[in-house]
Amino acid sequence: MSGIEGIDVLVSEVGPRDGLQSIKSIMPTEAKKAWIAAEAAAGVREIEVCSFVPAKLLPQMADAAEVVRYACTIPGLTVLALVPNFKGAENAIAAGAHKIALPLSASETHSRANLRKSHAEVLDDVRKIAELVRSLPADRRPGFEGNVSTAFGCTLEGPVAEDKVVELAAALMAAGCDEVGLSDTTGYANPAQLKRLIRLVRQEIGHDRLSGVHLHNTRGLGLANALAALEEGVTTLDSSLGGLGGCPYAPGASGNIVTEDLVFMLDAMGLKTGIDLDRLLAVREILKAALPAEEMYGFTPDAGLPKGYGAGGWGVGRAAA
Repeated sequence: MSGIEGIDVLVSEVGPRDGLQSIKSIMPTEAKKAWIAAEAAAGVREIEVCSFVPAKLLPQMADAAEVVRYACTIPGLTVLALVPNFKGAENAIAAGAHKIALPLSASETHSRANLRKSHAEVLDDVRKIAELVRSLPADRRPGFEGNVSTAFGCTLEGPVAEDKVVELAAALMAAGCDEVGLSDTTGYANPAQLKRLIRLVRQEIGHDRLSGVHLHNTRGLGLANALAALEEGVTTLDSSLGGLGGCPYAPGASGNIVTEDLVFMLDAMGLKTGIDLDRLLAVREILKAALPAEEMYGFTPDAGLPKGYGAGGWGVGRAAA
């Protein structure tokens, strides 16, 4: 683990988008605002607050523009929105999102199920979005990230060739994205595979153009994969409060990394997140009240913090007994 001590890790909360789009319950808009505000107050610096998709497809996201506008009033918070196409990007930019992310599935079968588009059609949208972003005044241009989803395997198609992932990452950069992320949409990744693919993609597009990964805990490897990514120099990790999330178009793709467990691991290792873990744990009460029918996950919330935690006598640097 040498080389990662003391680094600053950006924990990007994706629950208001990835978590809510994957459940049947529709969270009231005011509860979403309270969730976002409470996480920001706990020190979370980036939140993916919504997805700009038609309400008839995902009624959970019908209030996307209002949620973005509210989140943008919170000082110090980077407001991220997922956009599936050019129209979604237009709407996200109009609402004021600081950053937009577009998913391009490495599995073309998943791409057609998720976005109803082929790889070529998605890349056409990326080029149009990049042109739109460039046409804006410099102070109004959002960051534009392309995410290669199903990068480690697909529940619809099976294995995904690493060469295809590298090819699509390069195509996203060539089409005008600022950076690329890798998404384990279906929870297939293992640490060795993750490390190998990060290296391959960086060899193609440059080290600084791949800074984040989106991991799921579907098969219990979420935190192991997060640690592997850190060891490769990845400094942005997606997670979801209470482990809410998955993908409605990838059967069995349940379980984002639990934000509370991820922050506990990072904090215990002495890595910097800027997040107050006690305040983060308290945010769960907002979700429990607004989504009483939904199950929430997390070992840290269930077990509680260790005795002496946060008092200088536990974790990294502890003196030998």
